[in-house]
Amino acid sequence: MVELLLNERETQKGRLVAVCEADLLGESFENGELSLTVNEEFYDGQEVDEDTVVDSLANCSVANIVGTKAVEIAIEHGFVEEENVLDIGETRHAQLLWM
Repeated sequence: MVELLLNERETQKGRLVAVCEADLLGESFENGELSLTVNEEFYDGQEVDEDTVVDSLANCSVANIVGTKAVEIAIEHGFVEEENVLDIGETRHAQLLWM
């Protein structure tokens, strides 16, 4: 089973959520001009289950989601559309912005 990490912060513009798979912390990925570093300061957080991720995404203003399973959860629950997901190296990345 994939371990999911959740980091939530309150900002002036609302709740910022970062979700990633634990084994991706500290890793960097590239695909042409795109690059992504899963920075521990930004992504490291509490180990959570899928339901907690879904609740957090439903109540955030902005979210950054990294990892195949993490992005799959966001797609399955209607937070992100498949065509808006980036494949960067061996992982997937999506961003969510509620307007």
